[in-house]
Amino acid sequence: MGNNNSTENMNKNARKAKGKKKRISIVFEVAALFLIGVIMTGLLTYVCENSLYSDSVVKQTESRAEEIANETKAAVTEYAAYDWLINYWYINYEDLDIEYDVVFSSSTATAGKCKVFSERHPELQLRYISSAQCESLPQEDQKLYAEIAYSWLITRIDQIKRNYPVSYLFCVISEEPFDKQFFLFSGADEGAVRGTNYEEVYTLGHKVSVSESQTVAMREATKNTSHLADADKYVDYYVLLWSFGEHNVFIGLTYDYSELQGLIDAQTAKGATLAILNQIILSVICLTLITLFVIVPLKKVQAFIRQYKNSKDSESVIAGLKKIELRNEIGELSEDTSEMIEEIENHIAELQTVTAEKERISTELSLATRIQAAMLPSTFPPFPWRREFDVFASMDPAKEVGGDFYDFFMLDDDHIALVIADVSGKGIPAALFMMISKILVKNYAMTGLSPAKTLEAVNRQICANNREEMFVTVWLGFFEISTGKLIASNAGHEYPIVKKPNGTFELIKDKHGLVVGAMDGAKYSEYEILLEAGSKLFVYTDGLPEATDADENMFGSERLITALNGVSPDASSEEILRSVRGAVDDFVKSAEQFDDLTMLCFEYKGTNAK
Repeated sequence: MGNNNSTENMNKNARKAKGKKKRISIVFEVAALFLIGVIMTGLLTYVCENSLYSDSVVKQTESRAEEIANETKAAVTEYAAYDWLINYWYINYEDLDIEYDVVFSSSTATAGKCKVFSERHPELQLRYISSAQCESLPQEDQKLYAEIAYSWLITRIDQIKRNYPVSYLFCVISEEPFDKQFFLFSGADEGAVRGTNYEEVYTLGHKVSVSESQTVAMREATKNTSHLADADKYVDYYVLLWSFGEHNVFIGLTYDYSELQGLIDAQTAKGATLAILNQIILSVICLTLITLFVIVPLKKVQAFIRQYKNSKDSESVIAGLKKIELRNEIGELSEDTSEMIEEIENHIAELQTVTAEKERISTELSLATRIQAAMLPSTFPPFPWRREFDVFASMDPAKEVGGDFYDFFMLDDDHIALVIADVSGKGIPAALFMMISKILVKNYAMTGLSPAKTLEAVNRQICANNREEMFVTVWLGFFEISTGKLIASNAGHEYPIVKKPNGTFELIKDKHGLVVGAMDGAKYSEYEILLEAGSKLFVYTDGLPEATDADENMFGSERLITALNGVSPDASSEEILRSVRGAVDDFVKSAEQFDDLTMLCFEYKGTNAK
C-alpha cells in the first residue's frame, strides 16, 4: 500500500513539473511566433507599399494622360470638318505636301497656302469650314485645305507635347485585329527628329506593327473609351477619338517611368526595413510587459473559465473569481467574467423558453400560410367544362403570409367575376384584412350588384369598423361570356393590361377611385371593355412594376409590357404568368423580394371555342 501511494505521489509531481514546463515553453513559443509574425508583416508591408506606390503612379499617370488626351482631342475637334480631314489625310497621305513644325510668319509655305486659299474662297473661314463645304471644294482646294489644317494642327500638337512630361503624343488609325497602326500625327519636342525609325517622331502615313499589350489597349479603348497598359519600360494610354467604317482613330500617349519605378522600389525597401526593425523592438518590449502584467494574471482567470467550461459548476467558479482582487482591468475582467457566467445561466433558461415560443409561432405561421393559400383558388383550370375562356392566377407573398389576393367566381352561367387586390401592409395583419376583404367582395358581388356598387358596399362595411385605418386597392371586373363585354371598376389599383386579337398588350389607363377603406361614402365609377375572341386581360399588383434589383432600379410598367409581348401569341394564361415571373426574376436576380407578387390572366376564347 505504501509503495502504491509513493508511486502515485511521484506521478502527480511529475505531471505538475511537466505542466509547469509546458507553461514556460508556451511563452517562448508565443514570443517566437510573435517575432515571425512581425517579420511577415514587414514583408507584407513591403509588398503592399510597393503595390500602393505603383498603383498611385499608374492612377496619376492615367489622370494626367486623360487631361492631355482631352486637350489633344479638343485641338482636333476644333476644326469643324475634323472627320472629313482625318479621312482625307488617311486616304491621300502620299500626295500631301506637309510642312511640320510651322513657325507662324508670312514667309512659311503654310502661310502662302493660306493666302492662296483665302483668295480663292474669301467667304470661308479656314478653322470653321464644315465637312459638307469641304466636299463641295475642287480637288485641288481640298488638298490645299488638308495641308493647311494638318500643318496648323501639328503645330498645336507640338505645343501640347512640350507642355507635359510625356514621352510620345500621337494619333493613330487601326482596325481589328489591332495589330498595326497608321500614324496620323505625332507631337515633337524642340530639336526632335521626325522620321520612321524606332523612337523617332513618326510622320504622317507611317505604319508600324504593335505589341500585344498595345493591341489589347486599343481593343479595350474601343469598349471603354480609354485604356492604360504596360509595355516593357513604357506605359501606353489610348483613348478612342472617332470611328469611321471599320477604322478607329485613337489618341495615344507613351510614358517612360522606369527611373521613377526604381526610386519607388528603393523608398519602399527603406521604409519596409525601418518598419520591420521598429516592430521587432516594440514587439519585444510589449511582449515582456504583457507577459509580466497580463498573461500571468490572465492565466488564473483562464483556469476558472476552463473549469466552468468543463464542469458548468457556476457557484464554485464565481467564488474563485471573486478571490482575484486586482485594482486594474484584470480585476474588472474577473468581475465581468463572474457576471457573464451568471448571465449565461440566466440566458440559457430564457433561451429555452424563447425557443419553445419560436417553435409555437413558426407552427402558427405555417398554419396561417396554408389557410391563406386555401382561401385563394388554386385548382386550374377552375372551370374545365367552360371552353369559352381560360383563367390562371398566382400569388407569391414576400413574407410567410401576404396582403395580396386574387379571386374569380361564376356569378351565373353567363357571367364571371375577376378580382385582384392589394392590402396595405405586410404579414399577419395584412393577411387577416385580406381574408375579410376577399369574403366581402365575393359576398356583395353575388348579390347582383354592379362592380362599382359592390366596391361601395365593401367600402361601407370596412369603414364601419376600421380602427387600424387599413385599406385595400381593388380591381373588380364582371365579364359577360356571351357578348365579351367586361364591366370593371378600379379602387386605386394598378392599370389593367389588355391584348386584342392580333395586337399587343397595352395599358388601359382607367379612372381610379379611392382605395377601399379610406373614406366612408366613397363613390366608384365603371367602364366597359369589349373583348373579342382571342383577347387577353392581365391584372396584377404593384409588386410587379415595383420589383427592385440590387441597384434599386424598378422593373417598371414598360418592362412588364415588353415581357408580356415577348410571350408567344398562342401561349396559355399559365404560360404567360410563368414567363412574366421569369422576366421579373431575371431582372431582380438575387435581390430580396420586398412585396407580394400577384398576377391574374384571363383569355376570352369566344362562344364558339372548342
